[in-house]
Amino acid sequence: MTDTLGLSPDRLARLDSHLEEKYIATRRLPCTLSLIARHGEIAHLHTQGLADVERGIPARDDTIFRIYSMTKPITSVALMILVEQGKIALDDPVAKYIPEWKNLGVFVAGTHKLGFQTRPCTRPMQVVDLFRHTAGLTYGFQLRTNVDEAYRREKIGEIEKAGTLESMIQALGKLPLEFSPGDAWNYSVATDVLGWLVQVVSGRPFEQFLAEEIFAPLGMVDTGFHVREGQQHRFAACYQPDKTGTITLQDDPTTSSYLTAPSFISGGGGLVSTASDYLQFCRMLLNGGTLNGHRLISRKTLDLMTANHLPGGVDLPAMSRSLFSEAAYDGVGFGLGFATSTAAHKTLMPGSNGDYFWGGAASTFFWIDPEEDLIGIFMTQLIPSSTWPVRKEMRTMVYAALDD
Repeated sequence: MTDTLGLSPDRLARLDSHLEEKYIATRRLPCTLSLIARHGEIAHLHTQGLADVERGIPARDDTIFRIYSMTKPITSVALMILVEQGKIALDDPVAKYIPEWKNLGVFVAGTHKLGFQTRPCTRPMQVVDLFRHTAGLTYGFQLRTNVDEAYRREKIGEIEKAGTLESMIQALGKLPLEFSPGDAWNYSVATDVLGWLVQVVSGRPFEQFLAEEIFAPLGMVDTGFHVREGQQHRFAACYQPDKTGTITLQDDPTTSSYLTAPSFISGGGGLVSTASDYLQFCRMLLNGGTLNGHRLISRKTLDLMTANHLPGGVDLPAMSRSLFSEAAYDGVGFGLGFATSTAAHKTLMPGSNGDYFWGGAASTFFWIDPEEDLIGIFMTQLIPSSTWPVRKEMRTMVYAALDD
């Protein structure tokens, strides 16, 4: 069918061979699932390797993966549904919904143990700052500042630890911001805070809102914050690199914390899903916010979300303070839940201005290219996602297969 979709089958087969030879045969990755859709149809779907190396279980098209930060676009769409309903606005101060954050200050000096010195923010944190990671929040794994260190001590945003969304909000209210809102970009727990806002504004538990407003309409039957009864046999193991350049087990699927419902419902990184489920979400986005008769958001709202919202229209290198995120920076801006290509040639990869994308900590990723009417989804399970350049390689080889 690929020949009718403007993609060369022979050139797409190069991707499968490349992944097998470079990553599967060498045990750099446990498995790979590559899915390419174009013009509303699946052009290419190939799965190889083992979902569970220790037990010799092959990866399949319906394998369930930890998608980590690929949760963020879903959470962002959830809050934009409420924006469309007039229940919250992008320029609202966050303190309107989290009053205990009203007097948050910006870090000047100090440590978590000895106490912090702060200064007032230049302006209040707005809801849009949470969407685009300009709120002044951070992640503990950034390993860059004394504020990061405080996040680690408080276990803020750590998906597999105890705590709740509410306790995270309370803990953040006692710590300083990295910078005044709008002054910089820093990959952070901001999307977890969006999940809290969904809960506060909708009056429904965040996980219930996602299930009712996104997963059910789109038929995302295998997506949720834990692996449910009857799904366990399809749940992949997760790995990390070892000193030999191959992989070692990081999370056993038979004992994983993902087998039970978590106390902390992480809109920033808590979901598990399948490639076919995530394809439904991507199809909805590429189709202007609607799928199978269900409109989640309007096409104009989606246009707003996928525009570059970094102040001054700059790209990430001009604003980023992050040591780590799920995006290569040059030629890339950030919208409301997605990175977006603003100058595709600067990325040194094939692509289109206006394509948008994100990835997860276990090396999963997706991208959507409206100009080419194309969706790419990649699934595996290796932490951290910066280990291998597989995302760049896949994008390059997929665009090399265009044949129309």
